[in-house]
Amino acid sequence: MAWLALVLSGLFEAVWAAALSASRGLSRLGPSVVFGVALVISMGGLGFALRSVPVGTGYAVWVGIGAITTALYGMVALHEPASVGRIVCLVLIVAGVVGLKVFQ
Repeated sequence: MAWLALVLSGLFEAVWAAALSASRGLSRLGPSVVFGVALVISMGGLGFALRSVPVGTGYAVWVGIGAITTALYGMVALHEPASVGRIVCLVLIVAGVVGLKVFQ
């Protein structure tokens, strides 16, 4: 259950990051509200997961999932560059996250 919470909270990290960007520095109400709600859910899930997942592993997995999801969102929805180098780096992050779980 902790790992499921960790993965979901990592996904909500991407939601709050995208909403923060869309809020234009918290100056737009709708995205600012989404940012706040997603932030609370993300941190709550991380806190729950860290009850049983080691902090170093849990935090790295949470950040990795959030970073990968946010980067993919940027590439797909915001038309940010999707170069081979960026994709290779994202694959390396995935490998690192999987490695942290495997070698826990």
